[in-house]
Amino acid sequence: MALGYVGVLTVRVEMPWVSNLKEKRALVRPVVERLKARYPLTVARLDGLDAHDWEIIGVATLSNDYVWVEETLRMAADYIAREGEYRVVWETTEITVLGEDDEQDE
Repeated sequence: MALGYVGVLTVRVEMPWVSNLKEKRALVRPVVERLKARYPLTVARLDGLDAHDWEIIGVATLSNDYVWVEETLRMAADYIAREGEYRVVWETTEITVLGEDDEQDE
């Protein structure tokens, strides 16, 4: 039996109409902060921090319930897609099983 599950969502957003980093941060940062406040997730801006027209956002969660991890990451992906003034160009979800519980009842 699995001890738990770690779920990771990675989302690339693009905004080709943005011309500087300050404008891009103003679009992405509020969505990241609201996502952290709304769901039990760790959220980070992972890549594209020096690019003005794209960024990769990473989201992670941990639970002993696979379905809960899956649903929470789906809600996060939907939130990112609907809340920002950008275009989501791809997303990936990975759920990893944490160690097996080998303890036997005595």
